[in-house]
Amino acid sequence: MIHVGAVAGKNTRSVTEPNMNTANKKTPYEHLKEKWLDRHKNLQEKLRAKHKESLEWVTKNLAPKQLAVGSLGSLLLLTSPGIPVLPSAHLLPATQEVSNTISKNAFVVTDLSHILPNEVRPLTSDEEEKVVQVLSRDFGFTLAAELEGKRLNRSYGFIGQEQHLARYPGDTIATHFDPPAGGDAQKYASEGMAPGLGAWGYFAQSKEQFTEKDKMRETYYIAVQTFLAPGFLDHVKEYGDFFKYRKMLVVNPNNGNAIVAVIGDAGPGESTGKHLGGSPEVMRHLERVDGSFKGPVLYFFIDDPHDTIPLGPVQLQ
Repeated sequence: MIHVGAVAGKNTRSVTEPNMNTANKKTPYEHLKEKWLDRHKNLQEKLRAKHKESLEWVTKNLAPKQLAVGSLGSLLLLTSPGIPVLPSAHLLPATQEVSNTISKNAFVVTDLSHILPNEVRPLTSDEEEKVVQVLSRDFGFTLAAELEGKRLNRSYGFIGQEQHLARYPGDTIATHFDPPAGGDAQKYASEGMAPGLGAWGYFAQSKEQFTEKDKMRETYYIAVQTFLAPGFLDHVKEYGDFFKYRKMLVVNPNNGNAIVAVIGDAGPGESTGKHLGGSPEVMRHLERVDGSFKGPVLYFFIDDPHDTIPLGPVQLQ
C-alpha cells in the first residue's frame, strides 16, 4: 500500500511512487481498452477488405445517392483509423449506438454506383455480371441474368405501379384483405383491382383451394415483358412455363431496398415507357411511390430450385 506520512520529520513514501507489487498489473479499464482496440481493428479490416472501393467513394463524395448523413457518419466513424478511445463508462453504449445507425444499404448503393450507367438502359454483359456479383454477395442469393438458357429483354429498367390481381373466382377488393378492414386494406385498397386476370389466370381455381402461398404470390408479384424475351415467340409455351411465378430479386439502386417477388403477369406495353410493373406492396417497399409511381430498378432471377427462399422484403446480410 502507499502511505502518506502523518508525523512530521519522518521519512514517508511519495504518493506518486509506484507499488512494486501492483505496477505490472493492468486495471480493468486498460484490459477493456485493449480488447476494444483489437475488436475495432478487426472490424476496420473486414469493412475495408469487403468494401474498399465503396468507402473510398463515400469519403470523396460525402453524400452518394442521397444517403442519410447519420448513416454515412457512422460508417466513416467505424472505419476511421484515428478514433479516440472513449472512457470505459461510455464505451458500450456508444458502440451500440453507432452500430444501430449504420445503414448497410450504403454499401450496396455505393457499390452499384460504380457499375450502373447514368441513363437507364439495358446493361452490357460485363455490367450485368458485376451487378450480379454485388447483389449475390450482399443478399446471399444465387442470382442470374440468364437461367436455364432464358433471359428477359433487360435487367435494369423503369418499374411502374400495378393494381391488385384477382386471386380466385369472385375475389374482389372487398375480399382481398384479411381482415377486410384496417391494416393492409387501409394502405393498399385504394389501388383497386385490375380489370383483367394476370397472364396465368387465377392464382387458385377456387376460394377453397386458395392457399397462403397463393396469397404471397399475388401480394409480391411483378409484371415483366416476357413477350420481349429473346426466343419467346419461337417457344411460347416453354417460355411461359419457365416465367410463371419465377422468383426474382428486385432492387432499388438508389436506396438499396430489395424484395423477392414472383413473375405474376406480363407487361407493361412498350409504349408506356416502363419495363416492368410491381404490385402496390412491392412498390411501397421499394419506395417507388413518390407520385410518379415510376423509377429505375434492377431485377434478376433467383436460382431457387427447392423453393426455400420466402417472398417479401429482404435485408442485406
